[in-house]
Amino acid sequence: MLAFQNAQLKKLIIHKVGNKLLEDGVVHSQDEIDLDGRDDLSSVLMTYFLSQFKEPVFYNFHHVSDIDLNEIYSIANALFQSTRGFLKKSRDIANILYEYSNHPKIKTGELYIAYFDEIQVGNEVTDALGIFKSENKDTFLKVYEKKENIEVSYEDGINIKRLDKGCLILNIDADNGFKVCIIDTQNANNEAQYWKDEFLKLKPVADNYFQTRNYLSLARNFVTERLDEEFEVSKADQIDYLNRSIEYFKKNEHFNEQEFASSVFEHTSVINSFKKFKNDFQDENDLHIVSEFEISNPAVKRQSKVFKSVLKLDRNFHIYIHGDRNLIEQGMDEDGRKFYKIYYNVET
Repeated sequence: MLAFQNAQLKKLIIHKVGNKLLEDGVVHSQDEIDLDGRDDLSSVLMTYFLSQFKEPVFYNFHHVSDIDLNEIYSIANALFQSTRGFLKKSRDIANILYEYSNHPKIKTGELYIAYFDEIQVGNEVTDALGIFKSENKDTFLKVYEKKENIEVSYEDGINIKRLDKGCLILNIDADNGFKVCIIDTQNANNEAQYWKDEFLKLKPVADNYFQTRNYLSLARNFVTERLDEEFEVSKADQIDYLNRSIEYFKKNEHFNEQEFASSVFEHTSVINSFKKFKNDFQDENDLHIVSEFEISNPAVKRQSKVFKSVLKLDRNFHIYIHGDRNLIEQGMDEDGRKFYKIYYNVET
């Protein structure tokens, strides 16, 4: 987990990076931001830069042939050894980003290069290099007193509670490409992955969070996409399988694939279909999903949000199924109308 209670912003410089496709260019600042004696400003900036890094999702820098050929990795590695070249290297980062800013949807924005210390990562305390980009402006009202009236005006500015793009490079595990966290709110739909894949060149760290998240995605996709193609299952059955899957992860600390498949899918034919689907899922997504790992509770908490347990019947009813599948029956009356029969003990 990341903790920022004792973190300090030691260095900051801001450049402006445009869209290369539109030939917007780059505007380089000549000096760093003076932070001495400006504790209030530093506090606001820390909120803007770090408050959205909440989940322990880590990446590593990588390169197909040599990690030292990853430009941002090499710059970060040099700055962790000495920050004396901070100004020049921050300009290098801006220039590199500009070279990859050639997608038509990329917006011109301010690029912040920041250096922090006293960031806690689990039981370790380390320094970090931050790369952040603001691409969107919000309109803010200004209300103020003028003579005997309360006046109002507005101006455009940056919302410190919404970081568009962020990268926090932690000075940990340098030989494997450092530990890196990212934010990219503008590319949630994978419209342009230039920030993560092209500019930073990152790959996920195959830790317990990664394995837990991927296995839950695997189970969910199997139930919702493949199961009803090969077996006669109702929507209620599908929801039951989803509930069993997430419950296994909530109740156990250690994941064992054989135990999971037996307790969730039960029947040999379904288990074999799931194993085949796992192989296809790995090939399609270029993943290696292991069969045993320690379950990550933060990953379970996040993934459980997409495990839908709602049975939708036309536009009239939604049935939330959380427990025993045997307490709901499906049928059809003499007139051909479909129905569900639900059993319960207590009405609350």
